[in-house]
Amino acid sequence: MFNLKEIKKAVEQIAQEKSLDPAQIMEAIESSIAAAYKKEYGKRTEVIKAKLDFKSGDLKFWQVKTVVDKTTVREEEEPVEGEVVAGKEAEIPAMKHIEEESVEDVLPRYNEDRHIFLKEAKKINSKIKLGEEMEFPLESHDDFGRIAAQTAKQVVLQKLREAERGSVIKEFQNKVDEIVSGVIQRFDRGNVFIDLGRVTGIMFPSEAIPGEHYNSGDRMRFYVVAVQEESKIPGIILSRAHPKFVHKLFQIEVPEINDGTVEIKSIAREPGSRTKIAVSSKTEGIDPVGSCVGQRGTRVMAVSNELGQEKIDIIEWSDDAKKFITNSLSPAKVTSVEISDRREAKAFIPEDQLSLAIGKNGQNVRLAAKLTGWKIDIRSQAKPEEVQEGGVATAPETIGADE
Repeated sequence: MFNLKEIKKAVEQIAQEKSLDPAQIMEAIESSIAAAYKKEYGKRTEVIKAKLDFKSGDLKFWQVKTVVDKTTVREEEEPVEGEVVAGKEAEIPAMKHIEEESVEDVLPRYNEDRHIFLKEAKKINSKIKLGEEMEFPLESHDDFGRIAAQTAKQVVLQKLREAERGSVIKEFQNKVDEIVSGVIQRFDRGNVFIDLGRVTGIMFPSEAIPGEHYNSGDRMRFYVVAVQEESKIPGIILSRAHPKFVHKLFQIEVPEINDGTVEIKSIAREPGSRTKIAVSSKTEGIDPVGSCVGQRGTRVMAVSNELGQEKIDIIEWSDDAKKFITNSLSPAKVTSVEISDRREAKAFIPEDQLSLAIGKNGQNVRLAAKLTGWKIDIRSQAKPEEVQEGGVATAPETIGADE
């Protein structure tokens, strides 16, 4: 008889440590006991099920058989070409009646250890149906050899890893497109590994802010880009360079964005250097730019500090293209804007504002083009026919708040 108190205590402790359902842990334990039983007393081809009764402490075992008929299994003794029999590949050629079929298309071979024909099953249970399972009681044992015990240990560890992996994936799938906090753990070939508690996240070099320094032990915030389920260990892809990271930070700092009163319409970002965001208000009387800036700039400063003093321009969005383009070139003053049907615009700027409108290495006009989705051509108000060096920028793609 098993020590129920010790088992219950172990189940509760593991469930708490790994944030798992106690039922999943019990299932893993029962699977491991069944594996040990099969190793010690059963046959390799048998399907064994174990059940631990917490009320009585009894441990019971069953052999599980699937109900089949001649349409679901084959009775031939001859092996199919490519099929492994007794550890050796069959040398007998493929049977004539399945020459045109691949091995994958051949029905599974009938095995009395795991199959029972429907006709025989009906004698035991008249209501049984094809494909259902039947359980046959086995003699109970609770003494297992060393090899069987080792098998049980391997099974329970595997089951727990699978359960924990599923739990982690489910948890972080709900956190995709959100911000999480983690501790810098280690570095490898430019990748940064972050301890997120139950799992380690990874930030690739392309997702890091250029010039930002990361030290082991530092706690930072990250944007969850995706969860990779294919690998054995769930891959939590993190970013600090993604435009949505800025959006989520403002959502935390600005209550009006969080409650939907103010909306971020588009974002253009060059991580580590400068970001432009276009905002609008859904409620009359609410200043969207003022809401994001905050009293004495406290809100925008909080976001900028999180991004390593990245410069942030907040401009008011407008469905009027000319006005929107004018606003996007802030802090430069724009005299006028001419637009064409090909989403191309010429912005005429006072001579003393040209360098401000273009920005260092063309950054200001480049971000304005990304933000608005328009090709922008900066022209001098005094010399409108002259193309300005670095003053033309195309819009590859506008990053919207929900993109």
